[in-house]
Amino acid sequence: MLSRHTNVTVFGVATVAGVSTEIIVLIVGFLVGFYMAWNIGANDVANSMASAVGAKAITLRQAILIAGILNIVGAAFIGSHVTDTIRKGIVSTDVLRDPHIALLGALSALLAASFWVSFATWRSLPVSTTHSIVGAMVGFGIAMGGVSVIHWGVLGAVVLSWVISPVFSLVIGFLMFKLIIWMILSRTDPYGFALKRAPWFIGTAVFIIIMSFVFKTPLGKTLALSTPVAALISLIIASFIGHIGKRLIDYKLDEEQKRRLGAEAIFRRIQIGTSCYVALAQGANDVANAIGPLAVIYFLAKNGTLGVTVPVPFFLLLFGGMGIALGIAMGGRRVIQTVGSRITTLSNTRGFSVDFSAATTVLVASKMGLPVSTTHAAVGGVMGVGLARGFEAVNFGIIFQIMLYWILTVPVAAFTCIGIFKFLLWVT
Repeated sequence: MLSRHTNVTVFGVATVAGVSTEIIVLIVGFLVGFYMAWNIGANDVANSMASAVGAKAITLRQAILIAGILNIVGAAFIGSHVTDTIRKGIVSTDVLRDPHIALLGALSALLAASFWVSFATWRSLPVSTTHSIVGAMVGFGIAMGGVSVIHWGVLGAVVLSWVISPVFSLVIGFLMFKLIIWMILSRTDPYGFALKRAPWFIGTAVFIIIMSFVFKTPLGKTLALSTPVAALISLIIASFIGHIGKRLIDYKLDEEQKRRLGAEAIFRRIQIGTSCYVALAQGANDVANAIGPLAVIYFLAKNGTLGVTVPVPFFLLLFGGMGIALGIAMGGRRVIQTVGSRITTLSNTRGFSVDFSAATTVLVASKMGLPVSTTHAAVGGVMGVGLARGFEAVNFGIIFQIMLYWILTVPVAAFTCIGIFKFLLWVT
């Protein structure tokens, strides 16, 4: 047990052998922050790569390599350089007035969220890492100030996202795949009709991707483009890429591929692009779940004070991106296989519908101010595509398991954080 009866204090907190409690917590925080980033990679990689692997657009090894690289790039170069002291505004900042308590709270939240995501990954089930850290912060808030410091309206919006994200994505995925069946797959020459309409499908996907980058990533928010301007720029770029993409795809495919794969050959190329986008955006957005609390710990240990927002150094973003990439490489296989093949059987046209529905859900809901989870949207999209082929095409057993873990995420992370926080208070 660390003793407070020493001669040297830092921020009013005792030191042991000349090393303050804050420095010890900082070192442990880096280890736990990396562990949380590892968990994000192991669990959330399914958001971007599961449909592509399930549809056999790319191999599992290729998916792990691509996702790892793009997550590092997204985290380091597009990730936010500023983070909220309390993720998502769930808990009042009054609980952070004591720097020592704030340090222990941030460390407890990281540990609690990491343990839950790690357990879910071991069970091969996708959960929201954002909701895990939110639940952990709720636990810290209750441990420090009771239920009165919790912003229940904001927490209610998070709970609402358990319904909004999957249902919205399910509907879009269902409708998109039905549209592909009507426009292409039901025709006598599926490849010919797919090629003819490729500019539209490619352009629509590119439009959503560009709009998502403008409004959903820290880099896009820095540009601060208005919606009409962003839409016009996105439309011009999407139209150009759509027509170029059509020509490139037809040029690259030989006659045997066209005959054997038909329309799937075209959507395979499109799907790889959409999956790469989700991986890049994931690194930019989800790195904050690991690095946000770590930045709070780092900033407190360095300066001893805390504001509403905390600057995040580049090296922390890179550190988080590397942790995510390592998690993808070491543990990403399990959840990818669950989302990509255990819910329903995916083809390239179905996989494209899943990626399109997830990206569209996150973009539209975010612009409407509604809380969303990319994990929930991805699973909802897979369900929608499966239901487009009938109820028998969906494995509802695995769906119920996934939903149970979604419901458990916030309370389990909260109670775990309370236990860890109380223990850390006792030993320090």
